[in-house]
Amino acid sequence: MSFSRRPKVTKSDIVNQISLNIKNSNEKLEKKYIRLVVDAFFEELKNSLCLNNVIEFRSFGTFELRKRKGRQNARNPQTGEYVNVDDHHVAYFRPGKDLKERVWGIKG
Repeated sequence: MSFSRRPKVTKSDIVNQISLNIKNSNEKLEKKYIRLVVDAFFEELKNSLCLNNVIEFRSFGTFELRKRKGRQNARNPQTGEYVNVDDHHVAYFRPGKDLKERVWGIKG
């Protein structure tokens, strides 16, 4: 697998895969309900980050906000115009131990 042209997984792909996993366990849950849960999950993630909460999923990873310093004379890549960028927060993900170990051996 080349890292320059990696396949993209969308939210619909995730909903479909969850649906398949549930069907394989002989349970039944419609995709529209799975989509509602996935949407609610991401909405809660965003809301918690906006409240400056740290979100931890053991063994998977941690989401948090980090402050990025502003800078003067940053260049807008589309227009080439130089602009000032104020201090701002960015979402940051720190992978957990199990995730790190699982992806460590992936060859690209």
